[in-house]
This record gives sequence, structure tokens and C-alpha cells, in this order.
Amino acid sequence: MPSGKGRFSIGALSGRSGVNVETIRYYERTGLLPNPPRTEGGHRLYGVEQLKRLAFIRRSRELGFSIEEIRALLDLVDSGDYACGQVKSMTDRHLESVRSKMADLRKLEKTLANVSAQCAGGAVPECPIIDTLCDE
Repeated sequence: MPSGKGRFSIGALSGRSGVNVETIRYYERTGLLPNPPRTEGGHRLYGVEQLKRLAFIRRSRELGFSIEEIRALLDLVDSGDYACGQVKSMTDRHLESVRSKMADLRKLEKTLANVSAQCAGGAVPECPIIDTLCDE
């Protein structure tokens, strides 16, 4: 339901951004996406700025940034007074967290492979995987 020049409904925003309607409402409730103006009938009206902000949020989520990290990035952008070094520092911290999680996942993969290798499968009622999981 386009309404006015460059204005569109929450459904249209969802379609254009690829972000589901409930997620858009959540971002509004949490303050990541400012509440848009409304029609006399109470329908939200979005513009290009909200679409751009939503694209920023969506891309940040795709890169694994938490809601709080995104909020901090948006606060910097909204202030209009930030240095690239601040953003790089936040990104580097996030990158280190991702690397740490990847190392943990590699350890988990190795452990699971070892546990799986202990089991021949088949119809045997005793399973070494279950035994391993029951060990303290």
C-alpha cells in the first residue's frame, strides 16, 4: 500500500528488505528501527531511510553481530561523530569472537568424529556412543 511519495507499508518494507514483518516490529520495539509515522488509520508508513537502516541491521546480523553490537554501531552512526577506528575496533572484537567460536567448533567436530568412530553401527543393543555420553 504505497501512500504518498516514497512511503510504503510494513508489508512492502518487508518485501523490499527481505526482513519479516514480526522482525521489523521487534526492531522497532527494541529501538533499533525508529518508530515510523502512521496514517490516520494507524498504519505504519516507511521511507527509504528506514529501508537503508533495515538493510544495515540485516547485513550486520548476517555477519553475526549481536543486537547490542548493532545498537552500538547504529549509535555511532546516528551520532554523526565517529571515527573509522571506532568501527574497526568493534569489528575486530567481533572477529576475535568469531575466531574463538570457530576454534571451539573445530574441537567439537574432532570430539564428535572420535565418538562416532567408536561405533560400528548395526543392530547391536550396546552402543559406545551412548556409553560415552553417559560417562561423567
